[in-house]
Amino acid sequence: MVRVVISTRNRDKLTEIKAILDGLPIEIRSLVDYPFIPSIEEDGVTLTENALKKASCVHNAVGGWCIADDTGLFVDVLDGVPGVHSARFAGEKATYRENREKLLNALEGIPFKMRTARFICCVALVVDSKIKEVFEGGVEGYITEKEIGNEGFGYDSIFMLPKIGKTFAEVSFDEKNKISHRAIALRKLRVRLEGLLLGEGQTVKKRMSNF
Repeated sequence: MVRVVISTRNRDKLTEIKAILDGLPIEIRSLVDYPFIPSIEEDGVTLTENALKKASCVHNAVGGWCIADDTGLFVDVLDGVPGVHSARFAGEKATYRENREKLLNALEGIPFKMRTARFICCVALVVDSKIKEVFEGGVEGYITEKEIGNEGFGYDSIFMLPKIGKTFAEVSFDEKNKISHRAIALRKLRVRLEGLLLGEGQTVKKRMSNF
C-alpha cells in the first residue's frame, strides 16, 4: 500500500476523488488527517500553479505521494471570470450559494446563448523532486438563469451541459463522476498512478528476490 495524501479539507471534493481512485492499492488520506498543516494560499495566476503549489507544500510537510486539484469556472462573456478565483469569487470565506448568487447577478440580462462557459480542473501529482505532473480535464456548457437541481456542490446547480440538457446538480453522483471536468482529469491521473504503482510493485518484488 502506498500512502497518498489529498491536499484538501473539502469533503465533497474528497468524495469525488476517492470514487475515481477506488480499487488502487493506495491508502488515501487528506488534510483532515494533518491538522497541523496550515491553509495554503492559492496565489497562482493559473489553475496549474495553484494545484502544483498545494501538492508540493503538502509533500514537503508530510513526505510521500501528494495530490491536489484546482478548478475554475470560466465564463466567456465575463472574459473568463471567475476563473482561477472561482472558489473565492464572493470573498475569501464565501459559501457556495454566495458565489453562485454573485455570478448570476453579474450575468443578469444576458441571453442564454451568450452565457457559454467551461469548467476546467487541473490535478497535480507530486511523488518526489523529479516526478511532478499535472493532468487537466474540461467540459463546455452554459450558465443557467437560475439554480436547477439539488445535487452536487459549488456551481453545479447553474452549470448546464448541452449534451445532456441538465445541470450537474440534476444528475446523480455516479453520473457526474463519469462526465465532469474533475472526473476527466482524475481518470488521466489514475492511469498514471497505475503505471507508477506497477513500477513500485516490481521494485519491491526485485528487492525480495534478493533474499
